[in-house]
This record gives sequence, C-alpha cells and structure tokens, in this order.
Amino acid sequence: MTTAPRGPVDSSRVPRYAGPATFARLPRLDEVAHADVAVVGVPFDTGVSYRPGARFAPAAVREASRLLRPYHPALDVHPFGVQQVADAGDIAVNPFDIGEAIETVEHEAGQLQAAGTKLLTIGGDHTIALPLLRAAAKQHGPVAVLHFDAHLDTWDTYFGAEYTHGTPFRRAVEEGLVDTEALSHVGTRGPLYGKRDLEEDRRLGFGIVTSSDVLRRGIDETVDALRQRIGDRPLYVSVDIDVLDPAHAPGTGTPEAGGMTSRELLEILRGLAGLNLVGADVVEVAPAYDHADITSIAASHVAYDLISLFTLDTPRARQEQR
Repeated sequence: MTTAPRGPVDSSRVPRYAGPATFARLPRLDEVAHADVAVVGVPFDTGVSYRPGARFAPAAVREASRLLRPYHPALDVHPFGVQQVADAGDIAVNPFDIGEAIETVEHEAGQLQAAGTKLLTIGGDHTIALPLLRAAAKQHGPVAVLHFDAHLDTWDTYFGAEYTHGTPFRRAVEEGLVDTEALSHVGTRGPLYGKRDLEEDRRLGFGIVTSSDVLRRGIDETVDALRQRIGDRPLYVSVDIDVLDPAHAPGTGTPEAGGMTSRELLEILRGLAGLNLVGADVVEVAPAYDHADITSIAASHVAYDLISLFTLDTPRARQEQR
C-alpha cells in the first residue's frame, strides 16, 4: 500500500499567516522518510557585481509562498499530492570565500540528490548555478540548460575573478557539465560590453531568445523552438528573476528595462511539461529593493511551477489526469 505524500498545512485549520515558515508550508525534510523533490535555499550573494541582498531571498520567497495552493489548474496537477515535496532548509555557506562556498553547495546538493531527490534551489546569486550543475552532471551526465536571464552570464572574468554571478555558464561549458547542442538563453536584453560578448556566447554553444523575440514570436512559437532544441535530454532550468521587467521584479541586483512579464515567464515554463527536468533554481531575488514583495511573490510562483513540472510524469499524476 502506497502512503500518500504529506502535503502543506491545511489552510482551513491554520491561517496562512501562521504555521511553519517552510516553502508553501510543506513539511521539513527531517519530518518525512523520503522526498521526491526538495526545496533548498542557498543564502549567498558574495558573487554579485552590483547590488547585494540575494542572501535574504530564501526566507523572503518562503514567506511569499504562504499563499500557494495545492492544485495547479493550468497544468492539472496536485504538485504536493503526487510526490513527496519537502523543505530541506538552507545550505550554510562561507560568505567570505567564494571557492569554499561553491564546494559546499556542490557537496550538499550531491548529498540531497543521492537518494534520487530532485532539487529546486532558491538562491542566492547566480554563482550557485555552477556547483548545482556540477552536482546534476555527476548524476545525469552533461545536461541541457534553459537559462532565463536578462544577462548572458557567460563572461570570462570580472576584476580577474573566474567565479562570479556573471560567469557560471562559461565555467560549466569549460568543465563539460552541459550538452552544448542544447543550451538556450531566454529573455536576454540590454547593453553589452561589445559585440564580442555575443560572438563568444555563440561559440560556447548557446542559442538566444531575447525578450523582444518572446514579444514578437509569442509564447507558443518560443516554446516549440525550445522544446526542439532540448529534445529528451536531461534538462536543468535556471531562472534569474531579473529576466522579468523591473515592473514585475524590482527586487533584484542588476535590473534591466524591457523584460518579460511574469505571465510570459510562467506560460513558457508550463510549455515545458513532459520534458526530462532533473533540476532547477530561482536566483537573484534581492528583497531589500522591493518593499511590496512583488519579486518574492513572482519567484514563489516560478518555484511552484517548476515543482509542478517535476511531478507531472509520476504514476500518481498520470492516474489523476485520466
């Protein structure tokens, strides 16, 4: 007899502003025997090049997630009912040593994934994508990457530093962590240092769908192109919240005008249903720059949709959808 997953606290019995401060008020990892999906925070922002503050994102996104509900109508799935989802707390990393922090995230992510658990990680700045990709590649081999971001994050160095929030995907290509036939940026925009940035990015294997492309082509055409590029490869999705226009996500470290709406981002994510999603992150939420919590709310819904994508291909989900 299969035991039903333990879900969020019942909001008809405990008000949403009360109860545990876990993501979506889910059980902690130590309260369940096994988690199919774990939500883990990485409160780290030592790799930023402009506005700090993403170290406070895991707590802020968890707080914003209190309003999430157990049924996802757009995907027709109960994301917390078809698999066990739990909150694994935060990975505590050294805020003064980027190299040590990267090693810690890689090790802890690997430990969490060892029993077959999939990770949804809340950053933190985008530096953490590199150790998360290392952990994913150890388990699955080189992965396809779908990178939502205003920026390329494939620069070589910044002030001579090789590990920053602007370099993780170049390092990932150099280390052989990713499948260079299936790499895509989505939502890029804004000024660059020069045309060479685009040329080097193309040489690394990335295809680009700018925010203007999304506007002109529409959601369906964008999703079709991404799905063709990804195929059935194991897929890692990395969402920098600054992919959204500052009107939809003001609380981030390097905002750029002309971005996607939260509706566009969520619809593209929903279009990935059925792909082989093996890991995901949501990063660069900086709550101090957003006093209305708009950014944290958007990030909590992005995380919810990614968890829903993790759970869509389970036997229990297929049975419910019949």
